[in-house]
Amino acid sequence: MVAAAQAQALGRGGIHLVSAATGVARSTIGRGLKELAAASEGKRLLAPGRIRRPGGGRKPVTQLDRTLTRDLEMLVEPTTRGEPTSPLRWTCKSLARLAAELGRLGHRISARKVGDLLHSLNYSLQATRKRREGDSHPDRNAQFEHINEQTKAFQASGQPVVSVDCKKKELVGDFHNPGREWQPKGQPEEVRVHDFPDPQLGKAIPYGIYDVTANCGWVSVGVDHDTAEFAVETLRHWWQQMGSARYPEASELLVMADAGGSNDYRSRVWKAAVQQLADETGLSITVCHFPPGTSKWNKIEHRMFAHITMNWWGRPLVSHEVIVNLIGNTTTETGLRIRAVLDPNRYPLRKRVSDHEFDRLHLERDGFRPEWNYTLRPRRAEAPFPS
Repeated sequence: MVAAAQAQALGRGGIHLVSAATGVARSTIGRGLKELAAASEGKRLLAPGRIRRPGGGRKPVTQLDRTLTRDLEMLVEPTTRGEPTSPLRWTCKSLARLAAELGRLGHRISARKVGDLLHSLNYSLQATRKRREGDSHPDRNAQFEHINEQTKAFQASGQPVVSVDCKKKELVGDFHNPGREWQPKGQPEEVRVHDFPDPQLGKAIPYGIYDVTANCGWVSVGVDHDTAEFAVETLRHWWQQMGSARYPEASELLVMADAGGSNDYRSRVWKAAVQQLADETGLSITVCHFPPGTSKWNKIEHRMFAHITMNWWGRPLVSHEVIVNLIGNTTTETGLRIRAVLDPNRYPLRKRVSDHEFDRLHLERDGFRPEWNYTLRPRRAEAPFPS
């Protein structure tokens, strides 16, 4: 209509001149003149808000190809993920691959259009989500309630409550660490291409103790093996350096631990090492294990370990000293404070506790799930371990 208005203003030969100057077809300018004439007579050729008559423009690809949507959903529908005969069962379902597979099925479509269709069908790019924890134990919820009751009872009486666990082992050296950190533009810190362990530097084994009541923690960075003796030695260091000063009147200690690993509820070595600690400190140590497959519910995971990981995000852990300093400088807005030390001791594997030694433990099992809940009391009266 703009071109038609200009042609009308030019008079005779105006259509030819406007068409030559703008590239608009003479027939299009002619239709515009008809619309102008209709408008001047008070007539409407188009509905309000429209610039074309209904039916104008390119038709949607799904309207021209009636089976396109069905075939696309067959390729990406979650119910086909377990179907071995699905064409893309064993390949990455990128937009390019989906477009190629649709082409094989007789559809003409670009990868970009595949993306538009997926969005219109309420699909989006999503990563996997950690939710499944294996078979649920029938006493799972009851055990969590028991741990909660024990925690409240210990805190109400002023006794310490700690959560313990071993963080993921870390390679020591100039290795890639996920994440990004601010650096001068174009000058990223260079690290090794391959993550083969350095036999000289070895690995770091951070075992943590998290004080639930005080929101503070202790981490011993081991260099040998994650054993039950290493776990209890870390607990011993925490009591000597932090716990005894914070709880000078303590007579009991509640330890919440996973069901496996160095603090396995079935491990005799773990129980024997805890008994030795109870003898040294004079504390009655109650241990409550989380049900199998629920390690992510351990408070130390999301209240301490998660913040340690974020603190060294994108930084190569070039030495044990760097790891200790990064852990020790981890803080949060809620007041978390962590002390970290290097534990250079050696902890041999495959230690055994004989039946005679096990029978000498002062082990009292709880009435509910006694394999998960038990207390080791001192075998002789001793003053609490000095701070």
